[in-house]
Amino acid sequence: MRVEPAYDERGLAPAIVQDATTLRVLMLGYVNAMSLDATYRTGKMHFWRRRRDALWEKGETSGHSMSVVDISLDCDADAVLVRVIPAGPACHTGSISCFAVPPGAEFGPRIGDSLSRLWVTIESRAAQRPKDSYTTRLLDGGVDACSRKVAEEATEVLLAAKDHAAGAGARERVIEESADLVYHLLVLLAERGIDLGEVETELARRAG
Repeated sequence: MRVEPAYDERGLAPAIVQDATTLRVLMLGYVNAMSLDATYRTGKMHFWRRRRDALWEKGETSGHSMSVVDISLDCDADAVLVRVIPAGPACHTGSISCFAVPPGAEFGPRIGDSLSRLWVTIESRAAQRPKDSYTTRLLDGGVDACSRKVAEEATEVLLAAKDHAAGAGARERVIEESADLVYHLLVLLAERGIDLGEVETELARRAG
């Protein structure tokens, strides 16, 4: 369903952009009737550059476009919330979000950033199937190949954890094998057509 915000005297409305997978706020921009129309028409996030007074498609120069999942309004209908799947960092500095957490800060969804980037890559591989990609080979093998790797990596995590518990100095191996397990699990989700956001929603439901 298309929404139309109540624009200000300049014909603009603030647009908060949120990662549809991690729910992290990525950036704040401004839209007008023209940019919102372009967003709906193309499925890619478009803003209105206030300084240049011009239409701007996010990622038109960097390649870090944003595929729009849905658009909604706040309670006063004068601000827009856009949930997107980003194709790269949102910030011109290279950070995932323009609201970057300073190094060493207590809070910040660092694992969410990493999972988001990995999930975007896996989804891209699933859609494009580049021939030289390991992810493509797994996906082409179907659910059996993907499931087998998840089982193998889960076993590797277990063995590494037992070695670590025995004082074998395998802490780094536990970390490495855990990363392998997470990657292969995401590939299995992609093969089954399950979005990572659905898993996150289930975790949130369990957390109450």
